[in-house]
Amino acid sequence: MPDSFEHTPTVAMRMPNGALTSLAGNVDPHHRAAVADLILAQQRVRETVEELVRKLKPDMVGLSVMTFQRKTAKKIIEMVRSLRPAVRIVVGGYDPSLAPEAYMDGSEVDFIVRGEGEGAFCELLRAIETGNGYSHIAGLSYRRGDRFYHNPNRSVSQLNSGAIRLPNRNARVLSGYTMLGRQVDVIETSRGCTFDCSFCSIIAMRGRSFHTYSLDRVLADIRDARNHGARAIFIIDDNITLDVHRFEALCQAIIDAGLNDTDYIVQSMTSTIANHGDTLVPLMRQAGFRYVFLGIENILEEDLWFLGASSKNTRKENGRIVGHAAVKAIDHLHQNGMYVVGGLIVGNPSDTRDAIEANLAFARRYIDWPYIQHPTPYPGTPMAKDFRDRGLIISEDIEEYDGTTAVAQSEHLSAEEIEFLRWRAERWMKIRHLPAAFFHSPLFVLHNGPKMLAHTLRGSTVKSLLGLEDEHKAFERYRFIRKAERMYL
Repeated sequence: MPDSFEHTPTVAMRMPNGALTSLAGNVDPHHRAAVADLILAQQRVRETVEELVRKLKPDMVGLSVMTFQRKTAKKIIEMVRSLRPAVRIVVGGYDPSLAPEAYMDGSEVDFIVRGEGEGAFCELLRAIETGNGYSHIAGLSYRRGDRFYHNPNRSVSQLNSGAIRLPNRNARVLSGYTMLGRQVDVIETSRGCTFDCSFCSIIAMRGRSFHTYSLDRVLADIRDARNHGARAIFIIDDNITLDVHRFEALCQAIIDAGLNDTDYIVQSMTSTIANHGDTLVPLMRQAGFRYVFLGIENILEEDLWFLGASSKNTRKENGRIVGHAAVKAIDHLHQNGMYVVGGLIVGNPSDTRDAIEANLAFARRYIDWPYIQHPTPYPGTPMAKDFRDRGLIISEDIEEYDGTTAVAQSEHLSAEEIEFLRWRAERWMKIRHLPAAFFHSPLFVLHNGPKMLAHTLRGSTVKSLLGLEDEHKAFERYRFIRKAERMYL
């Protein structure tokens, strides 16, 4: 889908959808597969889809959809159907997996792949070829006439069996994946997580499980990404630091293979970095890691308990719990020359203005790039039930479920005020990181700096920046612009 997150503006970052190339790499080789990542065509979605459908004449079109992308997905499906009426349509990803009923109305969608897609999608294509029906394909929902049938769930892949082949990056028909001007790609070394954060769609879709690829397979994936031009690689694992010793071994393997001249980005728990930072973090730096997304979630214990994220943010000394792990983890990373992308969630049910301001003050002091979100009741998550039971959800508009639009209020603040507090603080934190971005990629920032500033300060005017206008007016303009940006079709 073309819909992008607020925190990943396409002027600075166009990240691939790794699931699409993995699907393409795991169908039988006689099929012709094409991957079109519409994040690369935000300004000309309709023209791009029309051109590709006419050129490729697909027998099947699959769409990978997140919750806030649902409306866009349905418009694209309608467009594809109008161009090629007999085409089969299959949807997958988080939203169809956790809310399949949203895709069962009408007659546009033929198949829904729930959960991991490589095995189910491959078996679906074989079933179409042989005409033997679909009832045997685990994880598949399929339409027959006016009714949908749902096969049993599919077991999660063990990964170490070698059954899932490398992604097929040659299948991409669009280009332009970049991060700060460097070509970027994604790889995965593991799937799943054993924690039970209340906001997590991964647990809702996969259960609490953790499976890993062999390090040889991971290195082969890195080499393939580099052979396709990548000079930055985002490791998209759900929780790579669950097995800290394996992560250390991966860092060493990257170094030994001479693959540490690439910029790596990774997501991590604060507890792992804090508790193993003396040995792990220097190894990460030597392996080429530059940005680390820390799932801090919140600095207040009450909020951490609500989010189900207390244990993964715990710092220990000599086996004893000594407090939140965030500051120690950030210190380790900064001492080793890495930048911290700080993941925080504000606007939880008990949040007051002071509680939100405490988290924003922490972000200003400690993190390099803010990734501050609002609790979002994604389908199938414990958070969704909790907010609904409390009557705190104020928006059912799915396209607003993007993490930075407040769709739920707290018991003390309106959703609009929660979002305003984040917006007001966050834009200045992002501007503060511009010199570091310039040091990392000077030519890119010199060329694109004005665009990056314009994106960060959307809605602001000279008057508002000088304090001559109520900030809420600038905020309202920002919200209007942000809404208009979602209108891709």
